[in-house]
Amino acid sequence: MMSYSGPVSRYRTLLTLWVLTDMLMVVGSYLDAYLLHVGWILSSDYPLQRHLLVAAVVAPIVIILLTVTRTYALTRKQTTVRNALYILFCALVGTALFTLLYYFGFQDLFSRRLLAYAFAFSFVGLWLWHIAFSAWMRRMLRRNPPAFPTLIVGLTREASEVITSMNTHKSPFTPVAILDARGAKEKEVNGVPVLGKLNVLEETLLSKKITHLLQCSDLEQTINLMSACRSHGITYMVLPSVFGIVERDEAVETLEGHPVTVVRPQRGSWNWFFR
Repeated sequence: MMSYSGPVSRYRTLLTLWVLTDMLMVVGSYLDAYLLHVGWILSSDYPLQRHLLVAAVVAPIVIILLTVTRTYALTRKQTTVRNALYILFCALVGTALFTLLYYFGFQDLFSRRLLAYAFAFSFVGLWLWHIAFSAWMRRMLRRNPPAFPTLIVGLTREASEVITSMNTHKSPFTPVAILDARGAKEKEVNGVPVLGKLNVLEETLLSKKITHLLQCSDLEQTINLMSACRSHGITYMVLPSVFGIVERDEAVETLEGHPVTVVRPQRGSWNWFFR
């Protein structure tokens, strides 16, 4: 049977593969732009070697930008408009850097159409690849044993909805067990077994090799749950409804460096992009 470090190393391997293929995608986009503009007969006025050299320098910078915008985050849905705008921004900055590096490096002028091709190919290519790779990566992370087995604490209607959504959308966080402080009549929810009350918390954390815990109710147990997560090196998560926040438009932001949960009475049409 695979050791505990196996699933974690699986995630690291997949993430490394994702980053490397993104770099190849960026360089390949600039190569496609060159071939589309210049043609298969290579130009001596605009050498392919120089073009690929600058593209190879730009590719790691684009990866850094994607990392800063948390595009590789496990919780990021790659199909959203917000994520597409982040990738659009990274592709645009990459094209601008390519222009500057090539001009100042070789003091040569080239076609603006080629730059437009490179920008379009890098943006569309990266976004489509991220959608495809993320879907495949989620399935790989959920293979038995799952990379991120998740314990659900509190069996409520919202908890059932979250579990169903996690399984339907192949969340990388795989719910493997449910505990409820008051006890529950249900034996399972969407294939996830209900193992009992919180008196078996320690046993469940160890036997199921839990990496993430999601609290869905039982506010009075918050300190105990957080303490157990800290002692076992487990990531603690909580639904806002546990604290009575049910607006579904809350956001976690910082106030002079301190994390705060914000619920605005009315959100502007542009504020979501800066969350």
